[in-house]
Amino acid sequence: MLTIAGYDVLVDHRRLLRVGRIVGDSYVGIDDPKAVIQGLKGCSTRVDLFTFTQLLPDTRAHFSFPVEWDNWAVIEVSTYEHWWTKQVDNKTRNMVRKAERKGVVVRELPFDDLLIEGIRAVYDECPVRQGKRNRHYGLDQSTVRKLEATVLNNSIFLGAFCEDKMIGFAKLVVDGSQKQAKIMNLLAMVEYREKAPMNALVAEAVRTCAERGIPYCVYGGFTYGKKQNDSFTSFKSNNGFQPVMIPRYYVPLNSIGAIALRFGLQHRLRDHLPEWFASRLRILRSKWYDTALRTFRSAQ
Repeated sequence: MLTIAGYDVLVDHRRLLRVGRIVGDSYVGIDDPKAVIQGLKGCSTRVDLFTFTQLLPDTRAHFSFPVEWDNWAVIEVSTYEHWWTKQVDNKTRNMVRKAERKGVVVRELPFDDLLIEGIRAVYDECPVRQGKRNRHYGLDQSTVRKLEATVLNNSIFLGAFCEDKMIGFAKLVVDGSQKQAKIMNLLAMVEYREKAPMNALVAEAVRTCAERGIPYCVYGGFTYGKKQNDSFTSFKSNNGFQPVMIPRYYVPLNSIGAIALRFGLQHRLRDHLPEWFASRLRILRSKWYDTALRTFRSAQ
């Protein structure tokens, strides 16, 4: 990690192309990208490309750097009542009511050992999630604490409980201007899926934004790459999230970065695959991990 112009910059050394970005760039933003760019050009560590994004409500491209457009999943928040009556349908309202009937309670939590142990228990429920390996499975307490402490001063933690057991959690990161709260983590135990804890957590996230006067609640991308329609996108849409286009900039810092940007090498290989082929690969991956999951459960 580098410290440039007062910002912590992560550089991906796993690829031949070294891409730098501000820690939590889409969560906390960057006030002076030009100072960071100049600092990266003058530092001793080789960085080929620097990427940064703007935050809501700033959706117009204000810089002359090369730009691409990310689609974010956004709820425009005024009041909780408005979200409840105007931005979600009966199906979502019934899911939130179902969570309440089945005893799910969501509350804001301090960052302490109890929270970390609860998050760790959620992570450790299963080694496979959504048809792929759960990379947080089996982590020790100190590693989980380090992961969840990212941009801690800007974070709000929500826990979903059932009979005093934490069955899900959400981490919201609020930007410095208090204009957006972006959901960094949203996860619940599969065992309690019928109790709708995920819907309850989203509802509480909206309530939290409304009470703090935060006008935008964001949950990652509305769609990812060429994959347009899946259950994850449907979940976001059903809970009131809508797609909003946000500019992301890619600034070449040397000739390697310029060449890479010209040929689109800032993106992962899978982003260049045709969707029909990528879809088949995802199906094969899901079948592989489903087999591994059955083996895991039979061994318990």
